[in-house]
Order: sequence, then C-alpha cells, then structure tokens
Amino acid sequence: MRKDGGMQVTKREENKHYAVLVVDMLNDFIYGKLKCVRAKKIIPKIQSLLETTKDIEVPVFFCNDAHQKNDSYEFKLWGQHALKGTTGAKIINDLKPSKFDYIVPKRTYSAFYNTKLQSLLKKKFGGRGPDCLIIVGIHTNICAKHTAYDAFVRGFEVIVPEDGVTAFTEKDHKFGLDYMKQNYGAKILKMSEIIHLLEKTKA
Repeated sequence: MRKDGGMQVTKREENKHYAVLVVDMLNDFIYGKLKCVRAKKIIPKIQSLLETTKDIEVPVFFCNDAHQKNDSYEFKLWGQHALKGTTGAKIINDLKPSKFDYIVPKRTYSAFYNTKLQSLLKKKFGGRGPDCLIIVGIHTNICAKHTAYDAFVRGFEVIVPEDGVTAFTEKDHKFGLDYMKQNYGAKILKMSEIIHLLEKTKA
C-alpha cells in the first residue's frame, strides 16, 4: 500500500490481463422472489467498475442463473427462482450489458460448472486468456464463493471487492470473504482500489 492509502501497482501487475465476472445480478435476486435488500448498495460500485472496463477494454462476463423447472436441487432450498426466459432471470436494468459483454447462463452456484465460461475466457487476449478474474455480485458465501473456487483450481488469480459483493447477512458476507481469502488466495480489496489498479494497467 502507498502512504496515501492507495494500492501500489507493481510492474508485474501492470502486465496482467483481467476479466470481470458479474454474478447473478438478476431481477429475482435484487428486486424479486429471492430479494437481497443489501444488494442495492453494491449496484453503484459495480456500475463504476463496468464504466472503467469500457475505457480500458477489460472483458465483462455476466454469469446468470437460468434454471430449468426440474432444477430441484436448488429449488428445494431456495424455492423456484430465475427460471430461464422469465423476467426474474433477466439482468437488472441498472447494469444493462453492452454489446461487447458476454452472457453466460448457468444452472448451479458456480459460473464455470457446465457452462461456456472457461472456453470464452481462453479466447481473450490472443488465446492466452486473462490472468486474473475480478468477481462481483451475489452472494458472497454462495455463488461468488463457488465461482472463486472453480477459478482458483483452473489457475486464475482472484480479486473480490468487499464492497462489490454481498449476501443476505453481514455474517454470511464476511464468512464468504474470509473463506475465499484463506482457501483460494483471493485478494480482498475495495472497489476503488480495483478501479485504480485497472486504470494503472492501461496507463
């Protein structure tokens, strides 16, 4: 860290390639059936990050639940939600994707499991793929955590903004952050630090 509180960017970090995963910022989770009241606070933070990615060409992947009616493994716990093709499964208007962003449907907690995410990532940066994934969205202790695990075992570095993810409770949120840091080596930063990092890599 610098003395002024900002994040010091090393030469190695400047040479990294980054991608952003926006997890489950859907109508059902923000405003609907499984509404997380705390999620509204992270919307402006994610908006700021997405605005930054447009200026520096960091790819963005919206990883969204798109369940089938027979996905009973989750419905038994949470009730029916984010059914494919319904309004509840659509990305909130606050974070409307651009034509350059990628949409990755998923049917489990992880954005990698039985999806096209890994193959899409590998196509970026001349076939090299990103070095580091920035994970935002909900829930810190569930879908963000499971996605971080699958990123970790695939060799990606993981960054999670503590103010860019959330959960139903502060306890669950902190648990998710601590778990990802301790077990996956995830860097837990402020969104402002991450934006500063991305801006420096382009400078």
